[in-house]
Amino acid sequence: MSDPATDPVGLELRGVTKRFGSLVANDAVDLAVRPGEIHCLLGENGAGKSTLMNILYGLLQPDEGEIVVDGVPRQFAGPKQAIEAGIGMVHQHFMLVDVFSVAENMILGRETSRGGFLNLARARRRVRELSERYGLRVDPDAKVEDLPVGVQQRVEILKALANDAEYLIFDEPTAVLTPQEIDELIAVMRALRDEGKAIVFITHKLREVKAIADKITVIRRGAVVGQADPSDSEAKLAEMMVGHEVSLLVSKEQREVGDVRLRLEGLTVAAPNGSVVVDDLDLEVAGGEIVCIAGVQGNGQSELAEALVGTEPISRGRAYLDDRPLNRLPTSRRIELGLGYVPEDRQHDGFVGSYSVAENLVLNSYHSAPYARGLALQSQVIADSARERTAEFDIRTQSIDTPVSSLSGGNQQKVVLAREMSRPLAVLIASQPTRGVDVGAIEFLHQRLVEERDRGTAVVIISTELDEVAALADRVAVMYRGKIVGIVPPNTSREVLGLMMAGVSADEARQSAETLTIEQSGESEGVVT
Repeated sequence: MSDPATDPVGLELRGVTKRFGSLVANDAVDLAVRPGEIHCLLGENGAGKSTLMNILYGLLQPDEGEIVVDGVPRQFAGPKQAIEAGIGMVHQHFMLVDVFSVAENMILGRETSRGGFLNLARARRRVRELSERYGLRVDPDAKVEDLPVGVQQRVEILKALANDAEYLIFDEPTAVLTPQEIDELIAVMRALRDEGKAIVFITHKLREVKAIADKITVIRRGAVVGQADPSDSEAKLAEMMVGHEVSLLVSKEQREVGDVRLRLEGLTVAAPNGSVVVDDLDLEVAGGEIVCIAGVQGNGQSELAEALVGTEPISRGRAYLDDRPLNRLPTSRRIELGLGYVPEDRQHDGFVGSYSVAENLVLNSYHSAPYARGLALQSQVIADSARERTAEFDIRTQSIDTPVSSLSGGNQQKVVLAREMSRPLAVLIASQPTRGVDVGAIEFLHQRLVEERDRGTAVVIISTELDEVAALADRVAVMYRGKIVGIVPPNTSREVLGLMMAGVSADEARQSAETLTIEQSGESEGVVT
């Protein structure tokens, strides 16, 4: 591990500034990373972390400031020059060609030939060599599209190491991993650090920062606001991120549930290519409870939500809302029956960015009383309602006439929730309700979801964030490859949930977790201190 007192700085950003029009994404940022150090860059979504790293990797050029590598000022016109300087990047969204093998992806962009043919044998040897060296188990001949997400990430890491990277950037690397895969990634990062690699780890997840960081730099609104220590509390780190004290706990009391309001019987949804993405799913959600659907993204959760709201067809099975069959009903009729929907991609599906706050708040009810009389909109009623909702949901905007596209991510999400939760609901489906939202807004949104439950609404939350699941759920349903592998209480351990997210049944996951605990206990008893 690095000793800050004696180790030289290997990688520096000095006064780096990046503007997009009037928006200052990075404001005179200084950052120093030493070999043998895991340096966490902590900040909210939209704080400027990824922009800064894209500058470092040559994907963007700074307007001011400089990059210094091994004491030499450098300018990167593109990633190729950054790679030549020893910088590698593991992207949040993998930069792999799905139909190519691991070995083919490894040499993509740096192909070598022998007799006019690609030298794949050399690439395979390189994959095996690096896999053994760093404990990254990967079959060089496997097609990327056939690999689990966690293994695809290993391929991304191997690509960077194959380029002899000494400085590795991990951009939100745990977003699509199970807890066990996160633990494996942390072990790999520690091994790389111990070999002398310098690692920049970008994240907004406090638990991960405390688990792995040697040093923490906190960035807020594009500027560095200070350094933190891994021993600092999560509350202190959160306060540095947002600039004020926040509560990380959700106030939620146990309550009696009511009648079943959402019932799914053998629900099956097929993708456009015919493959089954939601497979014979049974689920009941009662009024007055929150059921969280957990799982690694891409296991049918998105398609399930879209089928329930009516934007994707149900192939087989039935869905009922308060005992009314939904299968043949259009989305508009489902909304009239009390279905609320918070989509996972708010910018694409949740609002119209060029419309005002007021217009977006009535987007699914503008044609009905009291907002319309015949064909005429009631502008004053819409405006009065918008003022009430912006106050109630703490939507921070200059005016109700401001376009929603100009609001922060958290305030955009508040607009979506305010629209859906300002009418009587039977069922609320909220998909990734706090994605891209700052810590302070998360606290508010969580409390509103609990209040909706307490009104007697059946709430279904789809989330990949296990901390969010544990905080909100009355029951947790884990999805894997379109099926629910088990329904468990919210106090279920992360180890058990992680195994279930990999397809293990609830009973088998509990047994495996118990066995592992016993083995670890035996090992610790055998250690002489």
